[in-house]
Amino acid sequence: MSNTASNSTDSIAWFREASPYIHAHRGKTMVLCLPASMVAPERIDTLVADLILLSHLGLQLVLCFGLRSELDAQLTSSDQSASVVDDRRITTDAALTALLQSAGDVRARLEAQLSQGLPNTPMSGTHLSVCSGNFISAQPYGIHNGVDYLHTGTVRHVNAPTINSLLESGQLVVLPPIGYSPTGDIFNVKTEEIASEAAIALNADKLVYFVDQLPVDEAGTVIRQASSIEMNAAALNTDNKKIVNTLNCSVQSCKRGVARVHLVESNKPDALLKELFTRDGGGTLVTAGLWESIRQAQIQDVGGIIKLIEPMQQNGSLVTRSREQLELDIDSFMVCERDGMIVACAALFIPSDNADGYAQIACVATHEDYQGAGRADKLLLALEKRARTANITRILLLSTRAAHWFIQRGFNEVGVDTLPASQQSLYNAQRNSKVFEKLLK
Repeated sequence: MSNTASNSTDSIAWFREASPYIHAHRGKTMVLCLPASMVAPERIDTLVADLILLSHLGLQLVLCFGLRSELDAQLTSSDQSASVVDDRRITTDAALTALLQSAGDVRARLEAQLSQGLPNTPMSGTHLSVCSGNFISAQPYGIHNGVDYLHTGTVRHVNAPTINSLLESGQLVVLPPIGYSPTGDIFNVKTEEIASEAAIALNADKLVYFVDQLPVDEAGTVIRQASSIEMNAAALNTDNKKIVNTLNCSVQSCKRGVARVHLVESNKPDALLKELFTRDGGGTLVTAGLWESIRQAQIQDVGGIIKLIEPMQQNGSLVTRSREQLELDIDSFMVCERDGMIVACAALFIPSDNADGYAQIACVATHEDYQGAGRADKLLLALEKRARTANITRILLLSTRAAHWFIQRGFNEVGVDTLPASQQSLYNAQRNSKVFEKLLK
């Protein structure tokens, strides 16, 4: 009796601790990436129970599952090659046939289990709809180091609008490790890559990878929380190719807009709920948002700005600026700093004698690893706010390669003669830059 009361008290305490997280997760999109072992018949019951619980707590779920161990078993038993090179399968005709069969089997098991709800509970018979389809467009992985990977592919595109509409209608979306090409070809695509690209395309709030082991630091201690930059360093110090691939996908997902990536142990049945609904979690959290800010540039940022813009100066997309000139102009710059690294910058030059009431934006640059997540947009908005504060009525800029990007943000192409006389005399006809203008309201 006493033991029962103690367990009840512990459950109530856990529920109280979980309540804020239940509220925070409601309505959010979460992508889960599972190894083949977790969708095996002997383990699927626990997985289904968690999926039903999460769905009824208001999460929108996308489930990606792997099939490597099942394929290995099938191909070995049929005396076919099960060759894997650099943690990527060489997908022969036989392997592709086995992949399609296994994917169909797993989906059927999921649909059967999710149709019955949670037996012997008030949720028995609760139906959770499952949907899958040709949502992943793929292209051939090709030949690497002389190895032809045959029917192995990589993600080309994720049909996010269709997936989002299904999620909003209450469907659980299943993405097997399969992609389709516009020419009708079928490809075997790494599960980790599909999960990462889906999370990015869907602007998911969370991406969860189930792993055999959690990453550790140089001392062998499990890493419980890290920035994407710190986790990238951990990947470089790890020899396990499987976990390296997962860590690389986690880092890239954070760099491209996924706020939080969780790594949880696949052999612990309570790992997912503990990670999501307790304060300290139970796995490894990789985050993107806490180590980044938009701010005024300072003199010590000159080195970082030079390193950032140097490749673009070399390919001619940005005008070359010397260190001395950057130091003189540093007060005109704003930067996006991420965990000590300058990942984006932009400058607003306001003439001291400004009878024309204009300012010029220049040197808009984002590091190639961090493009596509809106950092340049944030810098542009910050500069426009600064211009309005200085009573600027119009902004000018010159560009050789980013015309469409600026047009989409309210700039209009104008002639060189729109530039003030002082700027026209400095115009480099050899670069043949286009001139753009935006009027500030």
